[in-house]
Formats: sequence, C-alpha cells, structure tokens
Amino acid sequence: MAQDKSSKGEMGFWTCSALVIGNMVGSGVFLLPASLTPYGGLSLIGWLVSSAGAILLALTFSRLARFDPAAGGPYAYTRDAFGSFAGYLCAWIYWMAAWIGNAAISVTLVGYLQVFLPVLRDPLLMVGTAIGAIWLCTLINLRGIRSFAVAQNILTLLKLVPLLLVGLLGWFYFNPSYLRIPEPAALPGGGYVQAIATTAALTLWSFIGLESATVPAEHVRDPRRTIPRATLFGTLVAAVVYILSNTAVQGILPPDALAHSSAPFADAARVMLGDWGYYFIAGGAVIACLGALNGWVLLQGQIPMAPARDGLFPAILAKTSRRGVPAHGMLISGVLVTLLVLVNGQGELVEVFNVIILLGTMAGVVPYVLCAAALLHLLATKPDGFSARERGRQLLVGSCAFIYSVWALYGTGEQAVFWGFLVMMVGIPFYTWRQWRNRLQSVTASD
Repeated sequence: MAQDKSSKGEMGFWTCSALVIGNMVGSGVFLLPASLTPYGGLSLIGWLVSSAGAILLALTFSRLARFDPAAGGPYAYTRDAFGSFAGYLCAWIYWMAAWIGNAAISVTLVGYLQVFLPVLRDPLLMVGTAIGAIWLCTLINLRGIRSFAVAQNILTLLKLVPLLLVGLLGWFYFNPSYLRIPEPAALPGGGYVQAIATTAALTLWSFIGLESATVPAEHVRDPRRTIPRATLFGTLVAAVVYILSNTAVQGILPPDALAHSSAPFADAARVMLGDWGYYFIAGGAVIACLGALNGWVLLQGQIPMAPARDGLFPAILAKTSRRGVPAHGMLISGVLVTLLVLVNGQGELVEVFNVIILLGTMAGVVPYVLCAAALLHLLATKPDGFSARERGRQLLVGSCAFIYSVWALYGTGEQAVFWGFLVMMVGIPFYTWRQWRNRLQSVTASD
C-alpha cells in the first residue's frame, strides 16, 4: 500500500475545523430558505430540532473518536461494534451520501453563478457547469492533502463572511409576518407533526458532514484530542450561523418571491444593500459551495479507502497516488456524481435540489444511526472504558442521538426512504462478491 509519509499529521485543529465547517456550510444552506418557504415559522422549529440533534451527534462522534481514532470514521466505528457486514453497509451508504451530496452542492453553485451569468438558467448549460465544478475540485484534491488544507482554510474563512453579513444585518429588515405558521391543511403532508419532521430533515442536510474530521484520521495530528474538539466546535459554529442567517432571509423576502428564488441570500442582500450587496453575497455563496465541494471530494475518495484495505471494497479504491491521495476513489466517485447530475438535470433548480437533498440526507443519516448504536454497544460491552459518571451521560447522549437519527429518517419521506433502502440492498451482492473473491484469494495463497 502506497503511503505518503510526509502527509502524516498535516491536519491540525484549525484545518480539521475548516473541514467540518466547510463540509457543512455550503452543502445546502444557500438554497434552503427557498425549500423551507411552504413551512413558514415551523422551519425555525426544524432548525432548533436539527441543531440539537447535530450537537448530540457531534458528542457521539467525539466520544467514538477518543475511544478509537481509526481511519474511516463511521465505517470503522460500525465495523468494530457490529462486524464487517454492518461496517460494509455503513461505508456503502456513507459513500453514496458523499457523492449524492456533491451533486446537490454543484447544483447550488450553479444557482449562484446564474446571478452573474443568466444564460446558465438553460438546463444543458446548468448541468455542464455543475459537472465542470465537480471535476475542477477533483483535480485540486488530486494534488494532495497539503494543497487541500491550504485551500480549505481560506475558503472556509471566506464563506462565513456572506452568511454572517446577512445573519446580522438582516434582522434590521425583518418582517415577522413572513414567518407566520400556516394552517395544517396548507402544509405539505397535511399536518404539523409531518411538517416539523420534514423541516428537521431538510435542515439536517446542512449538518451532514459534521463527522468529516473522523474520516482522514491518519492525516490528523493527535487525533484522539484534535478530532473531538474540531467536531464539536465546527458543529456549534455552523448551528449559530445557520439559525441566524436562514431565519433572517425568510424574514426579509416575501414567501412567494422566496419560493421561486434560485439565490435567496443574494436576493435578501439586494433588499438590504442594493445591487452591490446582491453580487457580493452571490460571489460569497459561489466560494462557499466551492469550499464544500472541495471538502466532500476529499471524503468521497477517503471513505471507500478503509473498507478497501479490509477487502470489503475493490482493492483499487485503497491505492494511493505518489501524493498520498486515493486518486482512483476520487475519479470513480467523480464519474458517479456526473451521472447523477445528468439524470436529475431536468426541471426547476429548487425541485432538483429538493430531490437530491432528501436522498442525500437519508443516505447520510443511516451512518449516524449506526454510530449512535455503536456508542451504546461500547457502553454495554466495554463499560470499563468509561468512568461511572461518564457512563450515564454517554448513555443519554447515545440514546437521544439514536432516536433523533431514526426520526430524521422518517422525516425524509417515503420516497427517499424507499430509494435509499434500494440503494442499500444493491450493495449486498457486491459484499457477497467481495467475500467470494477474498475466499478464492486465500485458497490460492494457501496452495
């Protein structure tokens, strides 16, 4: 196995925090105000629920990382708790979440580029530009961890500027009537419970990636200490920025205009600051989406690497280039993202975005369910690894994180759960094939 020794320990606290924040911020937040418009004031409840759930999940991953900071993150935790098959399913669906999510990020990026280039409203040009952004970030990541770290730190700082600007100034232009709670009959799904569950699922999409620092653990300095701190810090920063900025946008723009906006933050900035604010925020959103895409392209190559080393994924996905990056994994994932963008590249931008994020959230939440269960499994099978006081606290955190994750799965809706379940089932024949291949290789080696 090729390794780039020089890349070991290149990611410290701030780079890991930038990876966590960067992979969350920009992966949906810039279009979510439009997606949440039909729910009015209920969307704020959804944000509060998803923020609380994300913090519980961050605490879960922080404890798992302190216990075993193995490369692979969710895959490694699930494998160690429940065996290779459960670990394989976790890695399979998590990998799906990564490249499905990259399709959504690229669509969001094009939505903000339309501010500068209205010609990109054409479906063919929209798809072509989204695919171009995917491959641009893939080429950047192929240069190695050091180049990624520099770019990610810069992009993360730049992307927070437009969100904080809208989130702070927007409250001076806030109209509370725009966030009134609709009557139950007017809500999609026809009731408050389903509406809150759906808004929590939609807003949870913006927290997908909170576990990002756990995946490239072999590149992190002092991973037992750095990964937990970066995970919790990044999640808290994102939660504050999300609630401030998204609620402000929903209170600035009338619901009818917001529902059809392909660039809600830029439209809100125009109301506050005029045309220059519109273009400034749109440019910042493009940078934010590039930062998120950059981080997730890194992960879509890193995620299959650990299971490939264990013989559960094809061996080609474990190979690293001379720069120490899993080039084959990045390239194969890039092809899959491209195909998804092509398939979903018809219809309104917001409609395309909603379909992708529900599928991506479903795929992303399954590893959260498994990792919350892994923490509970550790408490049951290795209680000596926890102090008496910590056992009670971690039991509460793990149980609440598990319940929340299952509830969020429900909130993605029947269609997303149906297709997500099929995606998981498609992975089982590949697992069987890999086990058969591994057995043949072991028999051949023994002969």
